[in-house]
Amino acid sequence: MNLFYSPGACALASQIALREAGLNFELVKVDLKAKEYSGGDYKKINPKGYIPALQLPNGHLMTEGAVILQWIADQVPDKNLLPKYGTMERYKAMEWLNFIATEIHKGLGSLFGGAVMNEETKEQIKGKVQLRLAVLDQHLQQNPFILGETFSVADAYAYNVLRWTGLVGVDIAHHKALQNFISKMADRPTVKEAVAAEGIRL
Repeated sequence: MNLFYSPGACALASQIALREAGLNFELVKVDLKAKEYSGGDYKKINPKGYIPALQLPNGHLMTEGAVILQWIADQVPDKNLLPKYGTMERYKAMEWLNFIATEIHKGLGSLFGGAVMNEETKEQIKGKVQLRLAVLDQHLQQNPFILGETFSVADAYAYNVLRWTGLVGVDIAHHKALQNFISKMADRPTVKEAVAAEGIRL
């Protein structure tokens, strides 16, 4: 099983989840600008051209981080990385995964590189992201993890994107619960292993 990644990007969540699940996998580094990996043209693997992408042993390819995370969790139901499929708890988990993907990941991701063309637009995006971060911060004031008392793949995703706040100039000093969450996640052995494997800093 191959996980295609770029250091510090959004495949980190999938890597953390794979380690939490205890599944065997290989990391395959992708140059996102050139759309190349060690085997050549990455778009021949994933026509979308971005990461993460998880190539299964049977050759099937999965893309979209929130979907990959659910697939990983469902391979090891005894690990309780997500609630059982079909339950209200599972739908709440999917709600959080979608919130992180569409409201936080998308916003923070748009602040990287040349995607934002002027300061006014950048500040507008930061303002919207702050509103979404406030929702997550309030939730984490009452819960140690996103789904309650125990770790889930939603936490891996949240940690992945929250790491970007300092890189794109989004201040979370006033979001104490988010800061505590990031510190707690950084202490998990699987997170330390994943970060080290990508050659990035906690």
